[in-house]
Amino acid sequence: MWWRVLIIFLAYVLIGAHFLRFGHNEACIAFALSPLLLLIKSTWATRILQLGLVISAILVWGLSAFEYIQIRIAADAPWYRLSAIMTAVIAFTLLAAWCGNGIIEKRNQRKIFS
Repeated sequence: MWWRVLIIFLAYVLIGAHFLRFGHNEACIAFALSPLLLLIKSTWATRILQLGLVISAILVWGLSAFEYIQIRIAADAPWYRLSAIMTAVIAFTLLAAWCGNGIIEKRNQRKIFS
């Protein structure tokens, strides 16, 4: 289960770093501290983290990828590698959201057997 927590943590830190790059310190702090919700051992806290990751994959990474690719195309610069990298970042963020299901399942199993 520790690797699921690590993946979620890294995904949120990556989003926080994206906001820090543009000077949005409040958003950076909020995203960097969001994985602390995993310390609350309830389903709703993990679901909130999953929802945040899915929304971030679409609104943060999806829109950023679109804008960056449009800039590269307008500058007549190569953009294929950028699209592959941004696709990998989106996939990693969605993988982190999916890892939340495993955390919920493990917690539910422990409730049954304890």
